[in-house]
Amino acid sequence: MLQAATSEKRAAPWLRREIAAAFSLGAPLIVANLATSLMTTTDVMMLGWLSPEALAAGALGYNLYFPLLLFGIGLTSAASPIVARMVGADPDDLAGPRRATHQAFFSAAALALPIWAVLWNARPILAALGEPPTLAAEAGVYLHGLEWALGPNLLFFALRSVFAALNRPGPTLFAGVLAVAVNALGNWLLIFGHFGLPAWGVFGSGMATFFSQSFMFAVLAIYAFLDRRLARYRLFAGPWRLEAAAFAELWRLGAPIGAAIVFEVSIFSASVLLMGLIGASALEAHAAVFQIGSLAFMIPLGIAQAATVRVGHAFGARDAKAASRSGWVAFGLVMGCMVLTASIMLLFPRTLISAFIDGSDPANAEAAALARQFLRVAALFQLFDGAQAVAAGMLRGLHDARAPMLLALFGYWGVGLPVGAALAFLTPLAGLGLWIGLACGLATVAALLIGRWRLRERAGFFMEAL
Repeated sequence: MLQAATSEKRAAPWLRREIAAAFSLGAPLIVANLATSLMTTTDVMMLGWLSPEALAAGALGYNLYFPLLLFGIGLTSAASPIVARMVGADPDDLAGPRRATHQAFFSAAALALPIWAVLWNARPILAALGEPPTLAAEAGVYLHGLEWALGPNLLFFALRSVFAALNRPGPTLFAGVLAVAVNALGNWLLIFGHFGLPAWGVFGSGMATFFSQSFMFAVLAIYAFLDRRLARYRLFAGPWRLEAAAFAELWRLGAPIGAAIVFEVSIFSASVLLMGLIGASALEAHAAVFQIGSLAFMIPLGIAQAATVRVGHAFGARDAKAASRSGWVAFGLVMGCMVLTASIMLLFPRTLISAFIDGSDPANAEAAALARQFLRVAALFQLFDGAQAVAAGMLRGLHDARAPMLLALFGYWGVGLPVGAALAFLTPLAGLGLWIGLACGLATVAALLIGRWRLRERAGFFMEAL
């Protein structure tokens, strides 16, 4: 008994240090993630003020833009585990992080150029997919503005990933919070034409996003010169060379990360289409509950990004014990946060749903009742979603992305969507069945990724990723 107590006391300092490190790194990233989500909400809100047709065009255009953006974010975010490994291996290595930053910038440009060409031709693409010609044309106008946001957005995420790996997440928070105001002001000015500016409508909303994303990147770029701890890396210094080995390393790690993110997001896009087949009330309830879950997801996402860095530092130092501790502490923090958010969903469903659906209106009674049903499943969903997010972040710190990508593909599209569709259309559960299927998919991915982590842990973390 005395020996166990002594061991517990001995373990407490490292545990406190690891929790503090995870929170100090993760908290700014959580706030930055929330700020990014709020910017999208602002775009939707102001397009809705313009007209229902503008809102529909914006939603259609954004659904074409968003998966391409997410793949690029996954690709450029690979700079985080790469730089974290370098820092862990040699804290005095200044050239390595600078070289990785350059390759991430080159990758952002290489990806943005062909995507720009695709989005410039959005109108014929959407028309060919069967969208109404008028709606496709308006969505094309919106994307002619929004597409320019892709480049600065990817540059921002590349630099944000490097800053996180260098334990400097604060500038990301600062840039994100300020950009919410810049984006809202830009939408107000350019959609409606205030202060003598042209009233560009949907095109103005796209351009407002371009300006706000450019602002965010500019803030981080300025910090790279002014912050003493960052300035010593000289991240923007030359020579700027495309280095084949470093460039290929980023794509080997980043492309599977991007693909896994797309697999996850696309199943939720598919669920919207399926919910629309069930009925308008089910779709309205689904949208409300999904928005609640999306906001809650910013917490595990931020901690998962911190886990990638913490595990990456230990991986670079070839310290298996530190890697294990960093991973499991992040996992425990996420599970604790998800229990809290799930409890709030179970205890205050009416309050949460009322922010999106006016339950006092008899016309919304069915949607509000369905939303309360869906929210009960979403509470359980939170635990699985948090677990898979942080497990993926832990594995990325080990430069392990290809196998997790395949596990995500199987869990989401091999389990989640088929189970959800079967329960929705072959049983009386309808929309509730679809949510149960999504939860099953997330639970499958979470279990497989945790199993993958345990496999790497038993091998000492330093085996070649399969």
